[in-house]
Amino acid sequence: MATVHPSSVDIAGTAWPLYKLEALFAGLVTCLILALITGSAQLGVLIGAAILVTRWSIGYAATRRPVRRTHRVLSAH
Repeated sequence: MATVHPSSVDIAGTAWPLYKLEALFAGLVTCLILALITGSAQLGVLIGAAILVTRWSIGYAATRRPVRRTHRVLSAH
């Protein structure tokens, strides 16, 4: 059973959370830009992967936060 996130995109019948797609896009764009600027594919892949993992981890942690109730309603019994 798959968990459907509130902000997800359906790709080939599978719900992908938006943070995963953002992470993949950010990593790929960073890799390509650095490879073009520096001429080093190794540097582009290394830094692109670091950005991808960072964004993916932040998105995962944000979706797994427990919901806190900030106020309580007191009943008069």
